[in-house]
Amino acid sequence: MSFSIAYLPGDGIGPEVADAARQVIESVAARRNLSFEFVERPFGGCAIDESGHPFPVETKQVCLKADAVLLGAVGGPKWDHASIRPEAGLLELRKELDVFANLRPINVLPGMESQSPLKSERAAGVNMLIIRELTGGLYFGKREEGTENAFDQCSYSRAEVVRVARIAFEAARERKGKVTSVDKANVLATGRLWRAAVNALHEAEFSDIELEHVLVDAMAMKLIQSPCDFDVVLTENMFGDILSDEASVIAGSIGLAPSASLGENSAGLYEPIHGSAPDIVGQEKANPIGAILSAAMMLRHSFGDDAAATEIENNVKAIVAAGHGTPDIGGADGTRALTQRICEHLNS
Repeated sequence: MSFSIAYLPGDGIGPEVADAARQVIESVAARRNLSFEFVERPFGGCAIDESGHPFPVETKQVCLKADAVLLGAVGGPKWDHASIRPEAGLLELRKELDVFANLRPINVLPGMESQSPLKSERAAGVNMLIIRELTGGLYFGKREEGTENAFDQCSYSRAEVVRVARIAFEAARERKGKVTSVDKANVLATGRLWRAAVNALHEAEFSDIELEHVLVDAMAMKLIQSPCDFDVVLTENMFGDILSDEASVIAGSIGLAPSASLGENSAGLYEPIHGSAPDIVGQEKANPIGAILSAAMMLRHSFGDDAAATEIENNVKAIVAAGHGTPDIGGADGTRALTQRICEHLNS
């Protein structure tokens, strides 16, 4: 079978880690009678430099026609004062694709327990899936810039909450059967709507799933105190952005964390959750594992090849357990060397 992938390397270390993901996909494809066409286009800061906009029309057309989108990273201090920032392109991309559910698995890989900032016994066995609503809330509300006063509106509809909550409950059925819904219902009107909508869906369709509600400030503490207590964590856009970055370091490095952004009838968007890290560009320090595991999620969710995805994930676990890795996880490999190890292990 043949598939088209919109390939957006982006900025900073984005091209380095995106290339690693591409190599791994091609290694798997060669042995599974799969064919992938990578259509590369500028996106983010590099697109601003080239055309004046982070999400050019030509890039948008490729993304909307593709079977999946693979993104490296966007942004950097170079564009902090640009009239339109690279991150605006990312928000527009999510909206255009209508990818409303962001899946961020947080797993402590075997052998990585000592790299976690938590005690090894507390980090061991962490395996949670954070599902973040991605196209609503504060990031997409009305806003007003200002030097004395500024305004950002947070808005959610019941339909927006229900569609992402359904994905969380369905995911829990394939895991440990528990959903933790995170909100700020004691203060925010959107939080009370969120909780009511989640409760109603649970009662109507998912009563077999254990459901608990946790306020976001308490959740920030509980993620550190007892991360093994969580299975599927469901939350809104901004809370999910913050909590998933917090949770990622439990695994030892944000460079390990992948993500998949999914909609109902659109191409999925796959990217590591880390930023563009311009301070380490070209130094062979970028950890490619987050991007590689994002590629595995692509194979699973967009192309229906769970076996290929599992093969990549198991090979990454084996390489890390053997003591290999980039400096951020205590290893001595460079970006390309680690990628080569994983590809060779896949082909052995």
